[in-house]
Amino acid sequence: MISLIKKDMLSEKTKTILGYVPSAVFPALIFPAVLLDRSGSFVNYNDPKIIAILIAILIGFFSKKIIATILSGLIAYWFIIFLM
Repeated sequence: MISLIKKDMLSEKTKTILGYVPSAVFPALIFPAVLLDRSGSFVNYNDPKIIAILIAILIGFFSKKIIATILSGLIAYWFIIFLM
């Protein structure tokens, strides 16, 4: 429905608020996949996913680039799995 609305019809405040939607949806999709196991309980702190997401958060914080963040998290996860 929102895609049918012309951008001219939205106020600047509405555009600003809608600009935060991707930032709110992305963590809502990612964090349950990282923090919960298949049975729905929380994973341990030494789980490879937790370590990889911490590395990705650090890289993302310092680089401010989404591709660097995603790749660092994936590479860290694969490297940790390989070492186990």
